[in-house]
Amino acid sequence: MKNFSLTLYAFHLRHTLAHTPDQVVANASLLWDNLANIGVSSFPATNLKDIKSQLICYYNGKYEPKQELGRNTEWLTNSQDLDLGNFTTTNGLKINVNLQPFLLNDTYAVDLTFVPESANNIDINIPEIKDFQPDNLLPNKIQASLGQSLWIYGEVDATTDCKILAERIANALLANTGFNTFLNDSGNLFDSVLFIYQAYPNNQINNPVVQSQIIIQLNNPSNHPQTDTLQLQTNAYNWLRDLLCCYHKILFINYKASQSYQNARTTYSYLDNKIQEFQTLISQPKIKISELQKLLLEIPQQSFDYTRCLQDLQTHNTAIQTNIKNFQICLNKITAINNQISPKFWQDFLDKECQKWQEQIQTDINYLAPGQELFSQLIDTIRGIVEIEQTERDRSLETTVQILGIGFGGGAIVSGVVVQHIDKINQPVAFISPNSPPHPFYTSLFLSVIATILFIAFGWLITKRK
Repeated sequence: MKNFSLTLYAFHLRHTLAHTPDQVVANASLLWDNLANIGVSSFPATNLKDIKSQLICYYNGKYEPKQELGRNTEWLTNSQDLDLGNFTTTNGLKINVNLQPFLLNDTYAVDLTFVPESANNIDINIPEIKDFQPDNLLPNKIQASLGQSLWIYGEVDATTDCKILAERIANALLANTGFNTFLNDSGNLFDSVLFIYQAYPNNQINNPVVQSQIIIQLNNPSNHPQTDTLQLQTNAYNWLRDLLCCYHKILFINYKASQSYQNARTTYSYLDNKIQEFQTLISQPKIKISELQKLLLEIPQQSFDYTRCLQDLQTHNTAIQTNIKNFQICLNKITAINNQISPKFWQDFLDKECQKWQEQIQTDINYLAPGQELFSQLIDTIRGIVEIEQTERDRSLETTVQILGIGFGGGAIVSGVVVQHIDKINQPVAFISPNSPPHPFYTSLFLSVIATILFIAFGWLITKRK
């Protein structure tokens, strides 16, 4: 292959709707940190390790995102693209490294490109692909939160079987990395053929964040000498970059929406069990208020989590609609260049996958929304029953205190009168025996008990009438 190039497009979330303009997510600088790290460990001869000093979001080596505010450009540098120098492979091949950093609304985007010196005159064969160290450009090293793509470009002879060559390139890129790959789609762009592969680590086929899209573009200029493919792609660069950004955002949003739905379903199942438990409690002859109070401690938090999941789904629904529209705009702009037919694989992505995902998210919202009101009513119902039961118990306790107060108060009065009478008699207390009559002390004790009981009964009659 001549004019060979290997480009990493990585997209990392900077902030969300929950952040003010001067705030960022917790790991916003992770993309720049990881690029600098691989510069130190794998490309020390280049200036990749020093990129932070070239970014406007760093000041004296410290990450300062506030410096990005108020800029009228997407570039995160003052000199646009950065020539990071070159490194020499063991085969004596010099490879130039270039970096273009951007801020696309809420997303950091990076274009890191590797090109051999004198690319027009150098043939790159399959074994030499490993000299570009593509294993350092995979998701486990870059960790871009929204996803990434590797774009390979090469010019080939007319006799080349492009499909076989593309498969060999994909295998060479992922050799000894632990990543698997499969051909996802193929098509044409600017009179060159594109093969789109999906690379994923073991058991992570459904998580787009740890995957990498691999786009292999093979061009045969001899078949279409009037088409300057590289110039057309240069003209379409911004739209291609933004299209890839929208693509990865759509995948990311759909993945997060599926997680929110699963979390909501788990919470729904938990709350549904609590509804059954509540129905069992109120069906009993005597309601255990302690059990209802326990439910009141557990259900509100779970209900809030459920509402939060539903809110997240609604946010994801809006976000995926926005990015689908942006993807369509980018695709239209790319198509308008050279008046070419819209690439079928990207149009199919819009018409099939995006539509399916958008409809699924809306269906999930419609399915979960009624539960939000149900769980809110459950909390209000339990709270109402607890308040009623507590009021009844407080009233019962108040009545009991009144009755006992009347009884013991009356008994105390009678006891006091009797004690005064005993003091006047001034006789010692004798044990009860058959041969002697009861001492006045026992008489007074008996009268006090009887009086207390009578006054309790009197108090009960009074509270009963109330």
